[in-house]
Amino acid sequence: MASDPKVHTFEDVAKHSKTKDCWLILSGKVYDVTPFMEDHPGGDEVLLSATGKDATNDFEDVGHSDSAREMMDQYYIGEIDPATVPLKRSYIPPQQSQYNPDKTSDFVIKILQFLVPLLILGLAFVVRSYTKE
Repeated sequence: MASDPKVHTFEDVAKHSKTKDCWLILSGKVYDVTPFMEDHPGGDEVLLSATGKDATNDFEDVGHSDSAREMMDQYYIGEIDPATVPLKRSYIPPQQSQYNPDKTSDFVIKILQFLVPLLILGLAFVVRSYTKE
């Protein structure tokens, strides 16, 4: 690690959230994990989901090995300015599709497509049994 680490703002680090340019914040330190994206055992999606926030809890919850922690040193690029880190990230619920009454008619149509041929077949058997007598 460098003796005089560079201090990054949260906004600056949050801009690096792509597969070809990925920075993470872990325990107040900034890591450029771009070269590690393809080699990460959990895949690049795991790393990308940890961008734009303090990923310390995500990292600790997984229970990384000592060798993984030692490997982080090679990706270290500086410290995060704690004054720029938001205290709490606002939760934005995912968009849910509105109730569509037309979907119930699709269900009814599928049931009718199954039942109508069965009713016709049943009616044919009844007619045949009466006409044989």
